Amino acid sequence: MTDTVLVTGVSGFIGSHVAAKLLEKGFAVRGTVRNKNKGQKIVDALEANGSDTSRLELVEADLEKNAGWEDAVQGCRFIQHIASPFPLESPPDREALVPAARAGAQRVLEHGFSSGAERIVMTSSLVSMMGQPGRGKKMVITEDDWSDPDWKPLTAYPVSKTRAELSAWSYVKAQGVEEKLTTVCPGLVLGPDNYNNSGASLGLLKAMFNGDFPMTPKVAYPIIDIRDCASIHVAAMTAKGAGHRRLMAAGKTYWLSEISEILREAYPDAKKLPKSDMPNFVVKLVGLFDDRVKSVIPDLGIFHEADAAYVTSLTGVVPRPSKEAILAAAESLIQNGDVSLR
Repeated sequence: MTDTVLVTGVSGFIGSHVAAKLLEKGFAVRGTVRNKNKGQKIVDALEANGSDTSRLELVEADLEKNAGWEDAVQGCRFIQHIASPFPLESPPDREALVPAARAGAQRVLEHGFSSGAERIVMTSSLVSMMGQPGRGKKMVITEDDWSDPDWKPLTAYPVSKTRAELSAWSYVKAQGVEEKLTTVCPGLVLGPDNYNNSGASLGLLKAMFNGDFPMTPKVAYPIIDIRDCASIHVAAMTAKGAGHRRLMAAGKTYWLSEISEILREAYPDAKKLPKSDMPNFVVKLVGLFDDRVKSVIPDLGIFHEADAAYVTSLTGVVPRPSKEAILAAAESLIQNGDVSLR
């Protein structure tokens, strides 16, 4: 009998790549969507990219509602809980995304473990690790680092990811099933947008190409290719020693100005790409009116580096060069008509 894996948020950027990897490895996939008719789009996209979708089924379930979850988890050996609210523009209320993120995780954990799931892999983020005061000019992020969700400069997304992950670990500890949970904390996820669903993940590069940022904020994040991020998720289900661990999905770190330089070299006709750093005081001023900029203010001037070698030891996944992820993302944006080079 083929093992079934539940993938929440299967139509999203990470969820769709995880589903493709699972199908490639012979698993059956049950993916949650909020609307099955609209969700058919991802089935068609997976099939168009070579996935055997005969072992893929969609079920309706919403993070903010109880309906559907009990049926969704039935018969699933593993669960990939990837769905989480990630708006293109951050809401002004820093706690606005918490209820859906935290309650959704609790629903998946409770129903999943009650139905006998052997392991649940939950997607968190490096933003649940690095959002803390006093980091200095360079922060080497480790598995034991936690963001402080009460630190006022943090915006809605990192607050929601941190509170949701903290809640998940508290739940499994109370239930005595810590070994059955693994969280994956990706950095800046780039790479090919095979299914034209990258949303906010590639939105940064899109904004740079389209001239939304004439200068780049001085921030630096570890980068992971979506293909490697998906591989880490899948490996985490069965990897010995991965239970009760927080796995960083992260490769080399680049400043945003370095990313722009890589893109300018590859696409010399892209005249709108930024060519210099934005002064910090200007970033803070712009952040008063642009939530996309506001979200990076806590990270200004800090070089974040992920101490993630242990993840390769546990999963066997060696992240490809971050530059490759940047260029693959750019190629997808161009092919999908999301950016203009002139």
